[in-house]
Amino acid sequence: MMVTETLQVEIGEDLTHNVQPLLHEIRHALVTLLDDGGSTVIDLRSLPLAPGEEQKLLDELGQGEVFARLQALGPSEIIETRYPGVWVVMHFNNDNEVIGKFIEVCDIPDLLRSQQEDIRQGLEQLQTQLA
Repeated sequence: MMVTETLQVEIGEDLTHNVQPLLHEIRHALVTLLDDGGSTVIDLRSLPLAPGEEQKLLDELGQGEVFARLQALGPSEIIETRYPGVWVVMHFNNDNEVIGKFIEVCDIPDLLRSQQEDIRQGLEQLQTQLA
């Protein structure tokens, strides 16, 4: 007979105490973005966060008005936070497991920008259609 146990993970009180410093880092990144247009990328998977801290950070950032799901070399989701210029970018594998999670502080994440070559091809297609 197989016995199944339920594992419960409780969110501690900032066990690594990294949520607040990350919010300050994001604030500094917004200042940099406004001052000189410089972007910042924070790789959440490379940080020592205790169970529940990543979710606490995401809860603190909230969700804004923009949500995009795209297929570009695999599925990705881009979510604007409640703070304009702060984005959560997640990349998934084919099994829909998160393989990358980032905070990007920028005007718009590069994944959403049209590439010059794509724009050129789109123009050619439209010109052909209109000819």
